[in-house]
Amino acid sequence: QVQLVESGGGLVQAGGSLRLSCAASGRVAVAWFRQAPGKDREYVASITRIIGRTSYSDSVKGRFSISRDNEKNTVTLQMDSLKPDDTAVYYCAAANTFSGTKVTDWDYWGQGTQVTVSS
Repeated sequence: QVQLVESGGGLVQAGGSLRLSCAASGRVAVAWFRQAPGKDREYVASITRIIGRTSYSDSVKGRFSISRDNEKNTVTLQMDSLKPDDTAVYYCAAANTFSGTKVTDWDYWGQGTQVTVSS
């Protein structure tokens, strides 16, 4: 029943910044995953529904920041110091309760938004 819509993807230069947004149809825990061609979908960051506790993968820690916009019921992923290795389709995922780093931890998925970082 939960629907998710990602936006904000695009093309940026290495070292630049990009801000992704995930609009959810309900108040849920939200995670961002990404998938490059030929690779498995990997965890990026997440934020819990109530406490708002955030978690990050080691590869993006210190560069990315996930947050909630309570007025607009959206979750954003601020990406700074982008690297070419960050190039991937980024997916928003949601769960009513559990949150984790595995794809199977999440119940709902958006359509994805392309992020391309040039060198």
